[in-house]
Amino acid sequence: MMTAEEEAAGMAALSICESLVIAMVEKGLFTVEEARGALEDAAAAHQRQETRDPARPQDMAVRAIERLALQVDAATQSRSG
Repeated sequence: MMTAEEEAAGMAALSICESLVIAMVEKGLFTVEEARGALEDAAAAHQRQETRDPARPQDMAVRAIERLALQVDAATQSRSG
């Protein structure tokens, strides 16, 4: 089980990643499609991992990445429209 400090670090890392991806799209370094592709690749890497852990941390990582992709989509759409 993760400690509160580890959980907070994970949440901070996701927030930083979200901000960086949005900034890269806004600066034209990535298109929204490229950003989504990178996030989908990251999710796929976790889906390929096999484990006997019933909590399936890989599945939790996939869900976190998918939420991040939705947040990036929403942020870039709200700023462009």
